[in-house]
Amino acid sequence: MASRKGSKVASLACKYQLRRGKKPDVEGSVGVEKSIKEEPSEFISVKQEPVDEFKVETTKESRSKKRKSVQVKVEDEDIKTSPKVAKTVGKIEDANSGGWFPPNWEKVLDNIRTMRKEVAAPVDSMGCDMCHDKTTSPKIQRYQILVSLMLSSQTKDQVTFAAMGRLREHGLTPENMVATSDDVLRNLLHPVGFYKRKTEYIKRASQILLDKYEGDIPDSIEKLCELPGVGPKMAHICMNSSWNIVSGIGVDTHVHRISQRLGWIPPEKLAENKKTRSPGKEVRKEKKDYQRLTPEDVRVALESWLPKNLWSEVNHLLVGFGQTICKPTGPSCKSCLNFSICPSAKLKW
Repeated sequence: MASRKGSKVASLACKYQLRRGKKPDVEGSVGVEKSIKEEPSEFISVKQEPVDEFKVETTKESRSKKRKSVQVKVEDEDIKTSPKVAKTVGKIEDANSGGWFPPNWEKVLDNIRTMRKEVAAPVDSMGCDMCHDKTTSPKIQRYQILVSLMLSSQTKDQVTFAAMGRLREHGLTPENMVATSDDVLRNLLHPVGFYKRKTEYIKRASQILLDKYEGDIPDSIEKLCELPGVGPKMAHICMNSSWNIVSGIGVDTHVHRISQRLGWIPPEKLAENKKTRSPGKEVRKEKKDYQRLTPEDVRVALESWLPKNLWSEVNHLLVGFGQTICKPTGPSCKSCLNFSICPSAKLKW
């Protein structure tokens, strides 16, 4: 009994001391242990509130930092343009394609330049800018360049060059062409493609030049295209060769074909001309797509992204390339420097 009473007294004493904030003198009793355990639990609950606040603040701060880092990254991506695109944009003022450029186009063009230096093409020695008499007056030279372009349509350079030689011997001036009979002129032009029709075109155009331009040729695309037998391709090349004015890209059959083989047509232009076909006919599809894009379609497409300082060069490059390597049928793809990067290299032509 005495021990029980002593335990009760000790327990009460401990509780009293704890309430006053003193350390209990008696340890080991159940009551004391319970009191000690309960009391720190109250302190823990009190300390828990600022810890939660600290966590919330840290989370907000970390989130705000994360947002800032993302914003900086986006700004860097906007500033850091591809070196190739940045270089191109820096040297062109008239590109309006919205930033689209064909993959590897600069490397492809450099490779074509290299191949053109290694192999001479008919256009190099017999092209339209090589057919005129360089000893005559500038006005007559311009006229002869125009006539050579009119003859070049649907005609190989060798045939055009030979016909121009016969015309120069006959006397290739506007006055003499008007005075020459149709039969004589046809014989001089034969075997140029559509030589009968071109005989009429040359005579009519020569008369217009005499009546409106004092025997010279117009110095604008619009007026050149008003002449019979003269289209946009001829007009753009004529402006460059005759007046040294780059007005646009001349798209002949070689430029028309090779531009599409190389994937130089913007996707939106291809989408406009795309036609659903049965599967398993990729080669045939490619060739039909070429036919559906007009030369003017290709010209506008090329001028939308190709730097203007290359417009006067690209026609001559691609024409010679098409005459020697990238031919309409049986192109020499395996010997082409662009074989590994050309999208059409593995097609069978």
